[in-house]
Amino acid sequence: MRRFILAALLAFAAGPVAAADQAVTYPFDGSFEDAAFAVESAIVGRGLVIDYVSHTGEMLNRTAADVGSDKALFTEADIFLFCSAQLSRKVMEVNPMNIAHCPYGIFVADQEGEIMIGYRTYPEGEMQEVQALLDAIVQEAME
Repeated sequence: MRRFILAALLAFAAGPVAAADQAVTYPFDGSFEDAAFAVESAIVGRGLVIDYVSHTGEMLNRTAADVGSDKALFTEADIFLFCSAQLSRKVMEVNPMNIAHCPYGIFVADQEGEIMIGYRTYPEGEMQEVQALLDAIVQEAME
């Protein structure tokens, strides 16, 4: 029982640290529209196809009252979802369960006038190649 309590306390204490490591974000010097256009252009410019753009900020704003909240999380926030056939095949040939990470996403968000571009982090190993691709796309969008 003592081990269980200790393990639970350690897991609880580690929660916020793990949550802080879930995304890589960069501040963008410009408007939300400029950031979104830059991300879209950087993705398409690499020959990748955007499968879907999730207008997450719009959804959160529209449904806030429905879920009993009055907190504004983002002025605007979009997530660009896409895949790389070549890279996806490569990482899934190493481990087919890497399918759980596909499609890949890059988000653009306006939080109280601060524009950011980012992506979620991926596990160590072969998925770091995907993370490197996402970072390269974001860096290109930041130029």
